[in-house]
Amino acid sequence: MRYIDHGQGGPASVMKIAEGPAPEPQAGEVAIAVQYAGVNRPDVLQRAGAYPPPPGASPVLGLEAAGRVVAAAPDVTWPKVGDLVCALTPGGGYAERCVAPASSCLPLPAGLSPLEAASLPETCFTVWTNVFDRGRLQAGESFLVHGGSSGIGTTAIQLAKAFGATVYTTVGSEEKAAFCRSLGADRVFDYKREDWAAALWSATGKKGVDVILDMVGGDYTMKNIRSLALEGRLVQIAFLKASKIEDFDAMPLMTRRLTFTGSTLRPRSVADKAAIAQALRDKVWPLFELKKVKTVVHKVFPLADATAAHELMESSQHVGKIVLEVDRAA
Repeated sequence: MRYIDHGQGGPASVMKIAEGPAPEPQAGEVAIAVQYAGVNRPDVLQRAGAYPPPPGASPVLGLEAAGRVVAAAPDVTWPKVGDLVCALTPGGGYAERCVAPASSCLPLPAGLSPLEAASLPETCFTVWTNVFDRGRLQAGESFLVHGGSSGIGTTAIQLAKAFGATVYTTVGSEEKAAFCRSLGADRVFDYKREDWAAALWSATGKKGVDVILDMVGGDYTMKNIRSLALEGRLVQIAFLKASKIEDFDAMPLMTRRLTFTGSTLRPRSVADKAAIAQALRDKVWPLFELKKVKTVVHKVFPLADATAAHELMESSQHVGKIVLEVDRAA
């Protein structure tokens, strides 16, 4: 099969097409002929050498894919050979064939193409488990997601709004702000033009928000904590700035009964991911089918242009997801 090789890691230019043996499914797994693969920030980190795959995972980049099942382990009852699925993969999506736990596969939401479905697993799994499981966001509460124009951001805005929350977000341009408002964000703050924390505090009547989803860290950490309402929850999923800060003050956690939590998705157990997949199938997939939420694909690149896809990701000029076309006829 063809796949993207990133060698020993480095800048986006290290990626190239290579050929190697196609993986075979082990117990509990299926093999997927990949039509499209989503591009995500963890892929960029892995390519750069900063996010090694967990033990046993494919070293090939790619954490989500959509395509047709071409083989299944004997113990797998669903999906079956021939089924179209999208899947959260432990790695290997940037290839003509990848393997994934059957329990991490989902049917394509009715009405969605494989291209659209390939943009869903990584972001939907991440948003659901962090905003609704860990963050416990409820209807009638308020929610802030940073980076509203990212894949995570566009998904979080729509799902939080669909489940009855008031939604705030931060972006870096008026174009991105307008798009986030079109997705349902109630208020958008341009962090390049204003102090988002002061503006949020004012917008909430100096009450703060109930849940914050953050992937920035650094100097955002204390701003996030100070922006939380009583009993508020801050959920950390990445650190685009820094994980260590000098001015951290834990006192508000006590005095305002706050929760500061976080998670990473890739190392979690197959059982954990299966539970998230079932929740998505029950509660989120119907929203796509009813067109209450939508996919947001910014640009599609051929597999051979993975370098350009990563360069776009690193530029942060995109709105929504970046997708690789592997083999649309697979």
